[in-house]
Formats: sequence, structure tokens, C-alpha cells
Amino acid sequence: MELLQTEVRNSLEALKGGGVILYPTDTIWGLGCDATNPEAVGRISAIKGRESKVPFVVLIQDANLLGKYVKAVPDVAWDLVDYAENPLTIVYPGGVNVAPHVLGEGGTLAIRVTRHRFCQSLLHRLGRPLVSTSANASGEKSPVTFVDVPQSIRSQVDYVVNLPAERARTGRPSAIISLGLSGEIRFLRK
Repeated sequence: MELLQTEVRNSLEALKGGGVILYPTDTIWGLGCDATNPEAVGRISAIKGRESKVPFVVLIQDANLLGKYVKAVPDVAWDLVDYAENPLTIVYPGGVNVAPHVLGEGGTLAIRVTRHRFCQSLLHRLGRPLVSTSANASGEKSPVTFVDVPQSIRSQVDYVVNLPAERARTGRPSAIISLGLSGEIRFLRK
């Protein structure tokens, strides 16, 4: 438990300084930054070698925070979050209170409520959403384990989370659905 708290503290220091971290998530290894910091979000785009207009997924630790980052939460969202057995990213209309480049077309915001112990601890201490994007160059294979993360990515981050038990973690990207204001559901990735 002490190692976890040390890694949370070190990550928090990097994030509050506008840094980018390499960290394990509930799905794959990711790059993260404070989702409200435009410069940090821009750095992640540069590290990945992708256009700054491509939106990002953000993590929050509790569904009760949805109203802070989405203008209106469709009723069906609560059931989807509560009953999802696997990591689920939901794209909401009307994202607010994040850096502009995190938002998608028309102001949408992709949010995943994480149940991952490290991420939850970090988000609780950060008090803001965390960008979560795969730790790879744009268009390349997503890293399932730490060893899958290219050295070219590792060398550009400000902090690499050192949780040995997580280094062998396996996973896959989350399912992604888009919700309309009236609760319309569209599957973007299963």
C-alpha cells in the first residue's frame, strides 16, 4: 500500500506541474495529464504524433462527478455506468470544464469512470479529470503491458509510474458508446 501511495504522490507532483505521466489504467498502459491544462494536453498530442484536434478520453473516479464535466447527463448514462461489467467509455454531448483540445466534434466529451485502484487514488488527490490515451504513437498498436510501451514514448514523459504488479497487467481498450441528449445510444467500439 505504501508503494501505491508513493506512486500517487509522485504522479500528482508531475501532473500539478503540467507534466505527462505514463501509467497503468483499467484497460491498457496510457499517457495522462490534467485534462484541464491545455499545454499538457498539447504535449500528449505531440508525444503521440497526432493532430491536436483529435479528442481524448478522460477518467473520473466517481459517476457523481459527471455533472461537473457534462452540461446534461442523459438518464440512461447512470444505468450504463452502474451496470457496466467491463471498462466503458461514454461520449457525452456538451462537455465542459476541460481543456478545449480534449473535446470532440460539437463539444462532446468522452468519459470513463475508472475502478482501477491506482487511478482512483490519483484522481481523488488530483481533484480533476485525467486524460487517458494509449501510450503509443498515433496509429500504432496499444500497449497492453509496460514492456509494450515504445522507448520513444517512455523518454518523453515526465514520470513513469512504477508499480511492479501492474507491469504484467493485460487488458484491451474500453468499449465506447455515444449518447444523445434523449438517451440515443450508438456503439463506436465494442
